[in-house]
Amino acid sequence: MKRTEINTKKILKKALTLAVPIMIQNAITNLVGMIDNVMVGRLGTEKMTGVAIVNQLMFVFYLALFGAVSGAGIFTAQFFGKGDTEGVKYTFRFKLLICTAICLVGILVFAFLQEPLINLYLQGESKDIDPAQTLQFGKDYIWIILIGLLPMAMEQAYSGTLRECGKTTPPMVAGIVAVVLNTALNYLLIFGKLGLPYMGVAGAAVATTISRFVQFFLVWGWTMKKRNLLPYMQKVLSGFTIPGKLVRQIVKKGAPLMLNEMLWAAGMAAMMQCYSGREIDVVSGMNIANTMNNIFNVSYIAFASGIAIVLGQYLGAGKLDEAKWAAPRLIAFSVIMCVFVGMLMALFAPIFPQAYKTTDSVKQMAGSFILIAACCMPICACMNACYFVLRSGGKTIITFLFDSCFVWAISIPLAYILVHNTLLPIALIYLICQLAETLKCVIGIVLVKRGVWISKMV
Repeated sequence: MKRTEINTKKILKKALTLAVPIMIQNAITNLVGMIDNVMVGRLGTEKMTGVAIVNQLMFVFYLALFGAVSGAGIFTAQFFGKGDTEGVKYTFRFKLLICTAICLVGILVFAFLQEPLINLYLQGESKDIDPAQTLQFGKDYIWIILIGLLPMAMEQAYSGTLRECGKTTPPMVAGIVAVVLNTALNYLLIFGKLGLPYMGVAGAAVATTISRFVQFFLVWGWTMKKRNLLPYMQKVLSGFTIPGKLVRQIVKKGAPLMLNEMLWAAGMAAMMQCYSGREIDVVSGMNIANTMNNIFNVSYIAFASGIAIVLGQYLGAGKLDEAKWAAPRLIAFSVIMCVFVGMLMALFAPIFPQAYKTTDSVKQMAGSFILIAACCMPICACMNACYFVLRSGGKTIITFLFDSCFVWAISIPLAYILVHNTLLPIALIYLICQLAETLKCVIGIVLVKRGVWISKMV
């Protein structure tokens, strides 16, 4: 195919059409999460740190769900691009079953191992934080959060399928409603407003749990109401039959992806644990910084999701030349976009930490982390885009090696050695670990240019 036959602007527009609703939903979710975090941060450093540790542990669970849904989602996008309604139904059923199984495992792990897991982050020294109180606040928070895991998992299955079939607006609307409700309930329950009891950390957990139920019922209700317009949702729950061959294909492609997401999230938790080995205050500083990072990171994370859907649909329809031509241009657009987003984020580095009721040292540390993350955002954008390009063609073994193996083989040992064997400031250690991931960009670009990811699986 001649290059002139492919309209780059059209491909970018299609990716943005899919990505913008995801960006809006994630931006609002993270903005409200930031408000929630600041509210908890106003309660004191121990409470903020306890909640931050639990959320870091929950992050592993969330990405396990994301990996499971995404593994089947690779096939969903290609089935939809091919026009195979039954194939979409089968992948949706698989998502429901695997999400339920992951939920049960997650609930058991967090119910019986919560104390030793939280204590992993309380090993460093601190003059300002009481480890025993921090542990108790974390346990108070996690018990309530467990109640909302199943509806959140079911919402992921429904929303993932809708997005992969081009329906990105309904999950966005449900997400917006849920996060606005979460914010209001947080204010009322954390601080005991309008005659409601003062619940502190427990109030934050209750608000989050209620909002997850609401978000699920909104997505499920819209899907049921519009199922006559969604052929892949008609009679989808009348049975749970899935062809054995397809199950084996999904497991073969999806298992490495789910394992990758779990190991990557666990790797991020391990990185945090390495940093906290210098001092417990790092957990608080990193929590503040990550709250700000999450708001700006939606730009490249959501756009990468759009990349995966667009390329997956092209591959499923057999338009391999379009997919090959589009991939590097979509990656370049993501990087250029994040140069400007990173500049904007850097402006907030000295300002945002002041909203927290914590020590000056924690605020200064958080500001340094935010500035470093802002400078490294184009690197993260390139890595993420390459990862989703490789994933769109079902190359999950490659993405496993590219992503989580790099974290465990390079990033974590590097962080551990620098923390425990040098006197470098923690901010400089964080910068070195971030810059080390430039190697992943080089590997990712080489793999994309070679076209190893181009594959029609359905």
